[in-house]
Amino acid sequence: MEPTVEVQGLVKRYGPLAAVDGIDLKLRAGEVFAFLGPNGAGKTTTVEVLEGIRPRSAGKVRVLGHDPWTERAKLQRRVGVIPQDFSFFDKITPTEAIQFYARLFDKRPDPVSLLREVELEEKADDQFEKLSGGQKQKLGLALALVNDPEVLFLDEPTTGLDPQARRTVWTVIRSLRKGGRTIFLTTHYLEEAQSLADRVAIIDHGKIIAHGTPGEIIERFGRPQRLVLEGPPSLAKALEGWWRRPVSLVNGRTEVEVQAKEEILEVLQWVSASGLAWSGVGTTRDTLEDVFVRLVGRIDEGGSRASEPGTDAKGGRT
Repeated sequence: MEPTVEVQGLVKRYGPLAAVDGIDLKLRAGEVFAFLGPNGAGKTTTVEVLEGIRPRSAGKVRVLGHDPWTERAKLQRRVGVIPQDFSFFDKITPTEAIQFYARLFDKRPDPVSLLREVELEEKADDQFEKLSGGQKQKLGLALALVNDPEVLFLDEPTTGLDPQARRTVWTVIRSLRKGGRTIFLTTHYLEEAQSLADRVAIIDHGKIIAHGTPGEIIERFGRPQRLVLEGPPSLAKALEGWWRRPVSLVNGRTEVEVQAKEEILEVLQWVSASGLAWSGVGTTRDTLEDVFVRLVGRIDEGGSRASEPGTDAKGGRT
């Protein structure tokens, strides 16, 4: 199967600064791909090159077999886009917005069905300016689906949504994947990427520093499984002197690195026989968020690192 998105050696420079510095990507139909990175890392610039908004400085880029910069007209009817902070005409209603987009693409979608798909049916006749931030994002997703796209670029599509609305969007994205669409997702919500994405790439300072399935990235860069014990600091100190693997005190809880179920039982038997005070017990593993913070230092919604050219301090497009 031919890739739907193919990037080889992509470079985007702004004067001496390489915002994107030689990255490679390859996406296929029916795949959710999450592109992650702190503000200023190069992800927004990459997405804008793929969407045909910015020209590249070097490298090869193909979306559905076309160069997005020189063949934008051929792609416009085949891709869908939700930009950050989606906005529209204040007085237009969701139904009217869909009808407007449909005329642009010479399509005839059913507005009711599209709005039902993103759970916005009850706001079909409300003016855009009266919608909540989350409802505006839902409308953006509906509009991105008007032309029945083969590739969707979703730039932080759940920002501003409450947990229930966010999971509604997740359901829509999973449904789109089952329909064979390619979803290129950027998000600051790492649990979202871990839940939705078939593959993930983490970009920092213009270079991809990790790439694979969420599980592969966690396995490669995360810490081993830990047994977690509730108890006083003396419990951690005692275990440090006995256990053959790392022991740490994290937020007042003792975490003991273990590699098998037998080791969990061995530690519990020792603690039980020691006479030391302890109460609750559980196990924990690193998440994609833990690994992300370890690799790039933080998750930010507008931090101290300089923004990419063409973005504001929070990563929004300018």
